[in-house]
Amino acid sequence: MAAAVELERLLPIYGVEQDTILSRRGDTTLAFELTLPEIFTLSDQEYEAFHQALVKAIRLLPRHCVLHKQDWFVESAHQADFQQEGQGFLSRASERFFHERPFFEHHCYVLLTKIPEDVKPSSSLLSSLLRRSIAPQQTLQPQLFQEFVDQAGQFVRVLEDSGFVSLRRLPDDELTGTLERAGLLERYCGLLPAGSAPLLQDIHFREGLRIGDQHCLLFTLADAAHLPALCGSRVNYDRYSTDRSRCSTGFASPLGQLLPCNHLLNQYIFTGDAPATLERLESKRLRLQSLAAYSRGNALAREAAQEFLHEAVSQQRLPVKAHFNILAWTAEPGKLKELRNTVSSAIAQLDAAPKLETDGAPQLFWAGLPGNAGDFPMNETFDTFLEQACCFLNLETAYRSSRSPIGLRLGDRLTGRPLHVDISDEPVRQGICTNRNKFILGPSGSGKSFFTNHLVRSYHEQGAHIVLVDVGHSYKGLCELVNGYYFTYDAQCPLRFNPFYLGKGDALDTEKKESIKTLLLALWKKDSETFTRAEYVALSNALELYYRQLEARPALFPCFDTFYEFVKDGFRARLQADGVKEKDFDLDNFLYVLRPYYRGGEFDFLLNARQNLELLQERFIVFELDNIKDHPILFPVVTIIIMEVFISKMRKLQGVRKVILIEEAWKAIAREGMAEYIRYLFKTVRKFYGEAIVVTQEVEDIISSPIVKQAIIHNSDCKILLDQRKYLQQFDGIQQLLGLTEKEKALVLSVNRANDPARTYKEVFISLGGVLSKVYRTEVSLEEYLAYTTEEKEKLQVQEYAARWGGDIAKGIAELAQHIRTQKEQPHESHP
Repeated sequence: MAAAVELERLLPIYGVEQDTILSRRGDTTLAFELTLPEIFTLSDQEYEAFHQALVKAIRLLPRHCVLHKQDWFVESAHQADFQQEGQGFLSRASERFFHERPFFEHHCYVLLTKIPEDVKPSSSLLSSLLRRSIAPQQTLQPQLFQEFVDQAGQFVRVLEDSGFVSLRRLPDDELTGTLERAGLLERYCGLLPAGSAPLLQDIHFREGLRIGDQHCLLFTLADAAHLPALCGSRVNYDRYSTDRSRCSTGFASPLGQLLPCNHLLNQYIFTGDAPATLERLESKRLRLQSLAAYSRGNALAREAAQEFLHEAVSQQRLPVKAHFNILAWTAEPGKLKELRNTVSSAIAQLDAAPKLETDGAPQLFWAGLPGNAGDFPMNETFDTFLEQACCFLNLETAYRSSRSPIGLRLGDRLTGRPLHVDISDEPVRQGICTNRNKFILGPSGSGKSFFTNHLVRSYHEQGAHIVLVDVGHSYKGLCELVNGYYFTYDAQCPLRFNPFYLGKGDALDTEKKESIKTLLLALWKKDSETFTRAEYVALSNALELYYRQLEARPALFPCFDTFYEFVKDGFRARLQADGVKEKDFDLDNFLYVLRPYYRGGEFDFLLNARQNLELLQERFIVFELDNIKDHPILFPVVTIIIMEVFISKMRKLQGVRKVILIEEAWKAIAREGMAEYIRYLFKTVRKFYGEAIVVTQEVEDIISSPIVKQAIIHNSDCKILLDQRKYLQQFDGIQQLLGLTEKEKALVLSVNRANDPARTYKEVFISLGGVLSKVYRTEVSLEEYLAYTTEEKEKLQVQEYAARWGGDIAKGIAELAQHIRTQKEQPHESHP
């Protein structure tokens, strides 16, 4: 058994100073953390532009330079935050549900190594790992180092100017580490996750590569004969593609974000000396030409060399050497076979032949140490052009959470990792959107109600005022849970409002008077009738005099009944005194038409409420219009009152988020001549820190309604679509109407095409200003599901359990959820 050797004696790193790694060979390395685009968010054209930016940036590097890109994918788990202030019942349930949810944490580093020109290239037999004495070959000159730093700065500028990535120079303590956190060098030697504490571990090279308790496998792409015949900047991702659309990923993504195991993806590009490389290949071609007559293989090799040289000269290609390897590991020896199959399958997806390194693994692992790329064994590289080499660079990372305090919890598409997503304030702040309005399209059964419940519940917990206009009782459970106001119509408990009531601190301003006049005119005149200027002035005077009377007589309760009595008696005398003729204002006709709303009339309940009057300060209000959406009298009145409630909130609640969500009721509202309210809302609400949301499920509704086209879609920078597979053949029309790009079309049509069968969730597509588009999971805890469900049987169960706790719906949901979990955990009895 070989004796152990201290790592410090073999370590090729001489020191780290001025944010630079200095090797014992005399190589200098600058390290950067690279922030990549999120997976599934780039179009075909963007992949090509990103690829060209990489080619352009690498061309700026000096000769004898190594680009070492190192992508870490380390298994981690979501850690719940149970100490969050203001956390509600459902938020705590969500934290418990996602606690310890596994995902792969990705960190990407770019290491630029400048090799002294008088140092011989390394090989498997000349690796510093096998030398007894490691000494620098050249003394560093400050002038040469500064030139290298300047060239690296140009490299960074070109990449950042592309708009796809950002780079951050790693300081000394992130390279070497501190007493509390391991640095990049120590992390590599121990395969430690980011942010972990330092940990000393043994490295074994005999009988396979083993680091501490991690058993490692090293796969390489180092021979041109084993590489795919064709490569590019992107490739189709078949699981999310259809016959009418194609979803793209980066060419190397199967080895990166799509490879579900702990692994390091090492990518090396050696710039070398291009003229010397071409001269060497020319000599090789001449030798092969002289031997071509003796072997067909020599003739084919000569043709390949001839084509390579011709392309290099004619198209100004930069010849480079490249190498790519995957270091995968597991702590369980029994899973090595599964790990081998997983990585081999991923490499095969590139049409490449996987090669498992054994004898050369120690040297390749050693060369992967940050700052030691100059010691890479060059016999493990292959000749290619820079354009082809860049195709094998990983271009993507996982979804990132927003740092904004506002937003909702959605899931990463690949792993279900919970993410905080801001689709309101952050896009406006970044200039992606000009308003916060949202248009939601989702057919029945697509998960639309769950998403909208989840959205408004999140906003309510963050302090927003919510007004919901619903048809179908989709929000009854949530409204009860947050102790909101739920207005619905039935014979025992009809809808009751009081537009004449002024709450504490309210005043009879112009807006209030206009809303009441609009209501009175809607009750008096049909849609086809117009009112005269005289009638409008008369109503204004009547309101002014009525509120003066209320001030003079505090005992008089403001409502429609007292207003009607004032108009019948007091205002009649005023009209006679002013000499107003019947043709200018027909008072008797006015009183006759509005008589059904007065005491004893058919609709006397509607405008004389004495409860639920302080709607301005109520934060969650649901107007359920299912039973009156076709009523010719009640519906127009109720819609006017709803709009007045929200507009009052919009103008009077300063610095508070206001949200109005109109479900399928928008169709009836538009039909009843309330289209102007919708137009006004969508154009104006952004000025008052508010957002208007319209939800619909039928494609025909969007196509046929000019209201949706002109007012809603054009003024909604956030478009949310759920599963559209039933409209696959009609989607071109939807795409044109919503202004979706080809990339967005591919993402929409990929929704729910390859969901994880082990979990229950629906996917949702979100487009922000046509600039940023993603598909997320809408996955909720069992408690959230029971609060949002629209299934009648489940809603009755919730009500039954809540009744056991005196109507406390939160306790009822908690008990029912626990009961369901217990049933699932109990073993099923076996029957003969």
